[in-house]
Amino acid sequence: MNPKRVLIVGGGSSGWMTAAYLDAVLNRDGRKRAEISLIESPDVPRIGVGEATIPSINHILAAIGIDEFEFLKRVDGTYKQAIQYVNWLDGQGESYYHAFGRYRGGPVDSTSLDWLMSNRSLPFSETISAQPVMCDACLAPKMMGPWDFGTQLTYAFHMNALKFADYLCEIATSRGVQHHVDHVVAIEMADNGDIAAVKTKSGARIEADIFIDCTGFAGLLIEKKLGVEWVDCSQWLLCDRALAIQVPYEHNYPGYVRPNTIATAVSAGWIWEIPLQNRRAWGYVHAGDYISKDDAEKELRAHIGSLADDFEARYVPFKVGYRSKSWVRNCIAIGLSAGFIEPLESTGLYLSDLAAVMLTEHFPDRGDRDALAFRYNRIISNRFHEILDFINLHYCLTRRKDNEFWLEVGKPERMTDRLRVKLEFWRNKPPSPTDFEDQWFPGQAGTSLPSAGLSGDHRSPIDTGGVFSLSSYEAILYGMDFLKDECDQWFGTNRPASQVPKRIADRLKIAPQKLLPHDVWLRRVIGMPDYKTG
Repeated sequence: MNPKRVLIVGGGSSGWMTAAYLDAVLNRDGRKRAEISLIESPDVPRIGVGEATIPSINHILAAIGIDEFEFLKRVDGTYKQAIQYVNWLDGQGESYYHAFGRYRGGPVDSTSLDWLMSNRSLPFSETISAQPVMCDACLAPKMMGPWDFGTQLTYAFHMNALKFADYLCEIATSRGVQHHVDHVVAIEMADNGDIAAVKTKSGARIEADIFIDCTGFAGLLIEKKLGVEWVDCSQWLLCDRALAIQVPYEHNYPGYVRPNTIATAVSAGWIWEIPLQNRRAWGYVHAGDYISKDDAEKELRAHIGSLADDFEARYVPFKVGYRSKSWVRNCIAIGLSAGFIEPLESTGLYLSDLAAVMLTEHFPDRGDRDALAFRYNRIISNRFHEILDFINLHYCLTRRKDNEFWLEVGKPERMTDRLRVKLEFWRNKPPSPTDFEDQWFPGQAGTSLPSAGLSGDHRSPIDTGGVFSLSSYEAILYGMDFLKDECDQWFGTNRPASQVPKRIADRLKIAPQKLLPHDVWLRRVIGMPDYKTG
């Protein structure tokens, strides 16, 4: 079987991650299923704002064969154990964590119920994970030597997205991926409706069997040539732009490197804080209908303080939505060209790595391409809606009424239908693992199964949720005080104090002896410079 010619149009993190992953998976063990090329324009700047990931990134790194410590060195990386949410409930300084690790109390886990039956004197996250306290103590999730500290801690990374793309480019091209630096000026179609080739500014013509559109919001192939619809989702998520400021540690080093992202709710959106080895980055994700660009920059600078005075803010508009189909004919959109959701849970790179993984599983070098594309599109669409619902959850439970933006996001019509059904059901009982499973209807077919009709259920097939499980939902729900009134009715108002399970308490007791401060670990193992505090 001859290898398929794959041309990725567009670079950046999405393009180069796709190139490196496809090459690593499809061309291994002596097999060569794909001849991969990537063309990127010297005239189009990379966006490169997203600097945080979720734990799925570890699979991508391992599959490509990237050493974790070398990765951290090359991308100015730091560890990320959680996201801390500040001012999302009442706007009065309250906070909660969405930690990546979760303690489970045996085969019948009652830790969540124990907290619901308590008086909520402790944050929920501290009763189900050691990581919130470890984040507050700025501890690294790794030891200097062999791990002997119980279950491994779950983590992701903060990183310089531009350096990540360059690193992946270096790896991919060293393994045979062809790199063209040229500007695409025309797209040539075949008689059967497929894309046949791209033509470039230099006069080159590049043919391929499969074209991957990584051209960002421009959608050069998927939209401008194939006309695939963009489905707008701004009725559920109002933020549509960001302002970002980066402050190098040479200018101001706080004396620590937090092992978590911070997301602070402000007047018309939220501000991220992400630490790297050489700088801290802040970004104000906001709704342009509720605050002007100038006022947003003033609010961002007031949040950071005077240490940002010497540094410019970068403005990045975006649109929330997705393609009605990511895979049409022989073109697959990956990255921003396929869809985008505001980065509140750091899912930008996740959607790209998911697409790369799914494309290798559904690679069209055998079988029916249309059947493979149908299944691929269903998976990508379902994951997008799953993330959309989960981000929507962060807003819809707010009690903030201090301005027009927060009043608007709390309105019932700003909640997705799927999320509304979940929340209504959970007011009858707390969420449990089976609430996130629906395997009765397989997602390989386009119509309901005959047996479903017999039971009167005519839903379209759906898939089991794949990225945000019960643990993630509980972190947000209970961090936002969900079921407070219901618990008063179910369990009474005179309830015992919240307790930290012994296993978590014991782990926290010895954590300072086992784990170094994050910045100390980075200096000793990765070679982070020793910056002067202040």
